Amino acid sequence: MNRNKTLFLAQFGVLLAIEAVFCFTPLGSIPAIGPIVATLMMIPVVITALLLGTFAGTLMGFFAGLFSFIVWTFMPPSPLVAFIFTPFVSVGEFTGNFGSILICFVPRILAGTVTGLVYKSLSKALKNKMLSRKYSKDIISFSTGAAIGSLVNTFGVMGGIWLFFGSQYASIAEGVMIAIIGITILTSGIPEAVVAAVAASGVCVPMKRILPSRSPQPAAAEISETEISEENRE
Repeated sequence: MNRNKTLFLAQFGVLLAIEAVFCFTPLGSIPAIGPIVATLMMIPVVITALLLGTFAGTLMGFFAGLFSFIVWTFMPPSPLVAFIFTPFVSVGEFTGNFGSILICFVPRILAGTVTGLVYKSLSKALKNKMLSRKYSKDIISFSTGAAIGSLVNTFGVMGGIWLFFGSQYASIAEGVMIAIIGITILTSGIPEAVVAAVAASGVCVPMKRILPSRSPQPAAAEISETEISEENRE
């Protein structure tokens, strides 16, 4: 049990470190259009949910939200929209509020939760299905779970912006707000989902084969050693 916990913590720690790199360095940002930035921050979240379980994915989503909150508060990549993700930044008449915290945390957390739940559901649904190619079931389950989880984050953020800041933008031009949301989904959300699906399949399919063979069986090992010792004594 202790070895399993150690393995879990090691794997979670590595993925958390990758999440930090994606959040705090330019390696995790892909410029899109204007102030819109596509990110890779959902990749560690969905991979954690797929490999370590729904709870671990949810926890990683929380850390992703926390890292994002720190970034948008102290070193925003797009200062003009920083108030959307933190209540401690104001841009002209626009000021962040409690909704900013919800936008920053809730979609990330839900992304990990939904990814794990979708993967479990698909795995059960495809368990007895006959597919032509080897590992096809895993590829479908991993990639679909990752893509949906990433889209949950995108639509959660966009929905939060519309819910908490839509009236402010509408006072200027409602059509612009709708256009910004649509462009963001097309130029950032969908590419992020595709990248997450490919990365999840590429990482999780081989890891699923490797990890079980390396997983320790402490109880069985202890029993075997005890039986051998007793035989030697006899």
